Amino acid sequence: MHRQPRFEAMDASAFFDDGAATRPLVPGTVPRSGPIETYAALGDVASPRPPLTVALLERGQQRFNIYCSVCHGRGGYGNGIVVRRGFPQAASYHTEALRAVDDAHIFAVITAGHKNMPAYGPLIRPNDRWAIVAYVRALQLSQNARIEDVPEESRVGLE
Repeated sequence: MHRQPRFEAMDASAFFDDGAATRPLVPGTVPRSGPIETYAALGDVASPRPPLTVALLERGQQRFNIYCSVCHGRGGYGNGIVVRRGFPQAASYHTEALRAVDDAHIFAVITAGHKNMPAYGPLIRPNDRWAIVAYVRALQLSQNARIEDVPEESRVGLE
């Protein structure tokens, strides 16, 4: 097994009809690593932001729970399961600094990564990244809301 026959990329081969050992990429294949410029087809911060709807927030929650909660935790405090198992501490969305950043910053961090966070641009489509941004803002509001933020007719029982 130590000396198995193999081909280097771009070698010729009589095995395939086209004479090449390297197979062509499947249409729509997205690289999982490399500079962010290779992900241009997936969009960037300039991609249009979808309108804020309940459906967008639900999609954002779903995508957040899949991609983000393992590090950031379901509540966004940076205490996800991998952090509890020894992975470096993830950012809490409930700090003043992260409440103050604009939405494009959060979108860009999801796209290109930051510090220990990998780039999710190749994995998450732009509309879903915007949905996650909307959900992160909802998480922040849920933990930092004031009674004045609640409509008067809904304040009964809250005060």
